[in-house]
Amino acid sequence: MKIVAIIIVLAGLIGFSAEAQNTKRVIQLSGVIISPDSTSGPIPGVHIYVPKAGRGTTSNRTGFFSMPVLVGDSVVISAIGFVRQSMVVPNYHSDFMTIVVEMVEDITYLREVTIMPFPTEEVFKQAVLALNVPFDNGVDPRNMNAELMALMMRTTPMDGAQNYKYYMNQYASSVTERFQPRVNPLLNPFNWARFFRDLKQNRNAK
Repeated sequence: MKIVAIIIVLAGLIGFSAEAQNTKRVIQLSGVIISPDSTSGPIPGVHIYVPKAGRGTTSNRTGFFSMPVLVGDSVVISAIGFVRQSMVVPNYHSDFMTIVVEMVEDITYLREVTIMPFPTEEVFKQAVLALNVPFDNGVDPRNMNAELMALMMRTTPMDGAQNYKYYMNQYASSVTERFQPRVNPLLNPFNWARFFRDLKQNRNAK
């Protein structure tokens, strides 16, 4: 009876030691997720998880993450717009492991698509040829009289946009000349050139 009890105890100790040897060590995995170019900097919101264990975390706004893993776990790193990556946790000599993951952009090029209101080019050509395009511009030549247009330009009052532009020009001039003598427009040669040009145009119009 004692021999049987000793055998049972020895078998239990052997099984416990074997189970202890098979127990995986826990490692605190930390790291930073960065972009492939130096202009974008760290990438937030990247998923770092262990699919078989159903646990994981996401990188913060600085791209940093930290989570406990077991030796031999397969860690998947994924984010929208980037290629999914994976790594196997090695038997690291320390209980803390730090990595730097550089993501690779997942670029998909689509074929060029031409959108037309007609199903085929032949139907479009037939529709264009069937159009009845008038050769005249539809403008009454009597409305293009030079004297009438000059009279309309002289008598038509300014609209809101022109009044606003005139006011802003006057305001800018007042701000410029606030702390200095006001410029006499009669002494400006450009004003005289503009005056003679307008006078010549009015004479030709008559």
